[in-house]
Amino acid sequence: MDLFEAMQVFVRVVERGSFSAVARELNLGQPAVSKQIRALEQHLGGALFARSTRHLALTDQGQHFYTESKDILASLDAARLGFANGQEQIAGPLRVTAPVSFGRLCIAPLVGQFLARHPQVRLDLRLSDQNEDVLKENIDVAIRIGAVKNEGLVAVSLGGSPRQVYATPAYLQQYGSPLRPADLAHHNCLAFTLLEHYDVWRFERGAEQYQVTIKGNVTSNSSEAIREMVLSGLGVSLSPQWLYAADIRQGTVVPLLADYQPLTLPINAVFSHDRRRSARTRAFVDFLRECL
Repeated sequence: MDLFEAMQVFVRVVERGSFSAVARELNLGQPAVSKQIRALEQHLGGALFARSTRHLALTDQGQHFYTESKDILASLDAARLGFANGQEQIAGPLRVTAPVSFGRLCIAPLVGQFLARHPQVRLDLRLSDQNEDVLKENIDVAIRIGAVKNEGLVAVSLGGSPRQVYATPAYLQQYGSPLRPADLAHHNCLAFTLLEHYDVWRFERGAEQYQVTIKGNVTSNSSEAIREMVLSGLGVSLSPQWLYAADIRQGTVVPLLADYQPLTLPINAVFSHDRRRSARTRAFVDFLRECL
């Protein structure tokens, strides 16, 4: 039995939550994964998983070994990559996840520049508006817009995402322009449902704060779908400025309520504590902080 290989398999089983998922990930049969775990338990002299439960659960010893194994494997990876010239090499696979629109418009255009600096990195960019589980999906860096709730992860600020209310000239010609936040109650507001309290839009002007409960005939979990509906003249949206940057330049949408500032959403790079030791993770996060 290769002890380090068995530890890697064990860690992935814990993080993925099933033997079959790891078997598919590693292109192995499930019996091969089970055999690795049994061999590891025999080597350690104790059970890692509680077999009597219906769900995959660690024993107390298994939980302790999982924590120690993650640290050992992270250190081994850093040592292997840092062998050249006594410094950790920025190389190897880097799995990044980001929201679909932000990833397409703001992250993807930067990938070539990053890889030009670090040509030995192999970047896997996964775009999803559903927050993927960083541990289960083996994510190196997750880009999150909005509050980060998982206190078990490291969050590094990349800045903020300013927002504004937008509509097309045709819509405004037909329904008029809102002059203050309260006027939005009389407009067809298209809401992005992946934000908390998506039906309450908040604004600031100096020391004053405003909020309005909006109404509309469409909601969506896709910011790009909302943009397309705004461009069709269906209604107004409260959206990130980067989403409409090209449309503003072309004059196809109009920014509204310029005297009122919607709350800016934080943008963070999120990763697990063991990924903080990775040179490629640190390099990518530092690169994003520089560019964004």
